[in-house]
Amino acid sequence: MFKILDCTLRDGGYYTNWDFSSEVVNAYIQAMNKLPIDYLEVGYRNNISNEYLGKFGYTPVSVLRQLREACGKKLVVMLNEKGTLPSDLEYLLKPIQGLADMVRLAIDPQNFDRALILAEAVKAMGFEVGFNTMYMSKWHEYEGFLNKLNKLNGVADLFCMVDSFGGVTPDDIKDVFQIVKANTICPIGFHGHNNLQMGLVNTLTAIDCGVNYVDATILGMGRGAGNLNMELLLTCLNKRGLDVDFNVLGDAIIAFQPLYDNHKWGTTLPYMLSGANSIPQKEVMEWVTNRAYSFNSIVRAIDNKKNKVKDNARYPLLKTDKVSKVLIIGGGNTSIEHLDAIKEYIRLYPDMPIIFVTSRYVAYYNDVSNKKYYCLVGNEAKRLERNVVEEDFNGTCVLAPYPRLMGTEVPVYAEKSTFELEEINFTNSYPDSCTTVALQTALFLGATEVNVVGYDGYKGEVLSEKEMELSNENKTLFKEFEKSNMAVLHSLTPSLYKELSVKSIYQFL
Repeated sequence: MFKILDCTLRDGGYYTNWDFSSEVVNAYIQAMNKLPIDYLEVGYRNNISNEYLGKFGYTPVSVLRQLREACGKKLVVMLNEKGTLPSDLEYLLKPIQGLADMVRLAIDPQNFDRALILAEAVKAMGFEVGFNTMYMSKWHEYEGFLNKLNKLNGVADLFCMVDSFGGVTPDDIKDVFQIVKANTICPIGFHGHNNLQMGLVNTLTAIDCGVNYVDATILGMGRGAGNLNMELLLTCLNKRGLDVDFNVLGDAIIAFQPLYDNHKWGTTLPYMLSGANSIPQKEVMEWVTNRAYSFNSIVRAIDNKKNKVKDNARYPLLKTDKVSKVLIIGGGNTSIEHLDAIKEYIRLYPDMPIIFVTSRYVAYYNDVSNKKYYCLVGNEAKRLERNVVEEDFNGTCVLAPYPRLMGTEVPVYAEKSTFELEEINFTNSYPDSCTTVALQTALFLGATEVNVVGYDGYKGEVLSEKEMELSNENKTLFKEFEKSNMAVLHSLTPSLYKELSVKSIYQFL
């Protein structure tokens, strides 16, 4: 009979920075005690680092002792092999002897030989050893790796096939399992991610093949697209005869539901594409959870990685005559509230270029004859197409320097009028920001006076996450622009940004 391992706290920690409230943990342990689950992987044991990791990123001795007292199941902790030496085990594992039952090692196949030495040291300390080997869908690229599996005999208590990218299929499971089975007598497990919604069918296939361990998490909570839902696995196994108390299972789901409502893990098109093309979850997860990146930008960046290119397009460098003054138009409401004044101001300076940070309000300026520059970052190409038809387009599109992190998108009608900046030289922060591109364009044009409108800032004490991120981004860029001493910067419309000095546009009319 195979064993079931729940790794909600360990894998789910990628969404909470490994912080879980005592209420959630207590409800989880109480439920696990009554469910047909054999092992609980509760967190990492990590060396000291400069980044913040929550309670279950380190799983201190005191925490593990509390879990040991409250929990009747076997407890598991994980080590990242790439950051752990055998000499670290005195600090990481000796204090938890008798508290944790199994130590699983997260292993890159190319580090197999080194990981084997670490596994032997862990085994010598009296722990069960799980050899969690990642990147299953790419194992064929690691020459000779599978032929080494016999070295695990007598060392590892579990060789876990980890579908890190969430891209394997049931046929892959069958084929790889037979190869693994032929090369080791070590018990075999499967840990699946759900990028292609294959978590359940892959796990059931692995069970039918004869694996000894399977992993799942409550509500599928896990890195990137997440894992197989434990409640789904138990429901299917109940049909096969496994005794499951669904009221208890419901208690576990209720405990984690607020976390799901907040973080919304699960598969999306970016995760599907990353799974199908074996692209690391870590990078895609950073993009998906970054509110500044549009859906299309993420898909484009994934496509570039799939095609192994730095960027999907390259354009000529921007070249233009020099000017002394520019006006940057932002996306705040004051761009519209003071529209008549702004357009009157523009008419006073017919040689002054207009730089649109966003294409949100560009249609209001179709009748303006000044030279126009459109900053294309993220989803701005699509926004420009929505707001300016081909017949009305008479400007220049500007891109960040090559290569662009999230790839490149340009309206078809603007292809011949699109250029990229050679460099960003006033800041090292936010290179893929619309504001960065706009300010750098102003400097490239030679402007010594840069005026902005529509940078309103955000009112209220409580800001949304997106508002907070954008506000902090703009504050940083304004500070660094001023520090560069390359040009003076003023807002001609009201602004809550203290980093911007404000002059009323009406004084110039």
